[in-house]
Amino acid sequence: MNIVAGVRSYSEVNEEIKTEFLSKNKVTVTDVNGQRYLGCALDVGKTLEIHGTAGNDLAFCLNGGKIMLHGHGQDAVGNTMGGGEIIIHGHTGDALGYGMRDGQIYVRDNVCCRGGIHMKEFRSMKPVLVIGSNAGSFLGEYMAGGTIILLGLGLKRGEKIFGTHCASGMHGGKIFVRGSFPRENLSPNIKAVSITAEDEKELKEYVGKYCHCFEVDFESVMNKSFVKLIPVTSRPYADLYTAN
Repeated sequence: MNIVAGVRSYSEVNEEIKTEFLSKNKVTVTDVNGQRYLGCALDVGKTLEIHGTAGNDLAFCLNGGKIMLHGHGQDAVGNTMGGGEIIIHGHTGDALGYGMRDGQIYVRDNVCCRGGIHMKEFRSMKPVLVIGSNAGSFLGEYMAGGTIILLGLGLKRGEKIFGTHCASGMHGGKIFVRGSFPRENLSPNIKAVSITAEDEKELKEYVGKYCHCFEVDFESVMNKSFVKLIPVTSRPYADLYTAN
């Protein structure tokens, strides 16, 4: 039996989801209309399938569970997620993956501003964000670790693969960009370098997963070259502080 969200309050829908997970490992919610906090702190072995438009903070603090969204996500999808997987058959709003520490997010289409803001990694915890189309301004802002892959699929003439101030304040991690990109939109603390054999291995793994999720031809995607964006320094704002 599916849970029908309709125009019910997010708290009522979430309570029903919580109750269903007491006896099930997979729960499906249909007719979602912006209800917030769906799938928060979902544990390993649990899957939430959503049909519709999910509201803010979808999968907040995801704890190893899996979210499949057949539709669009609003702001802060995957906020502070600590593991698991989010697959979005659509696009998302601002602050995708805010502060995410582990796990993977796959977005079929585009993201708005500040995707991957404050992403971080620690030891074996390495977050990955794969974006199929393009991203708005401040992609990877204050990024401290992890990997963002930007594929640029389906761009219309004149569209840029990322907006202004890309990687502003970034001091760790890496951003892979497929094809050409607007160098004038890169923050001054970032440099573009060629990918290594290890990078190519990582790209094949996560791009392969993206292509599998959304039925995209892997060979055609990988047929275009990638560059890697990395920070020049781990202290981009060091000059703003005076020494004591």
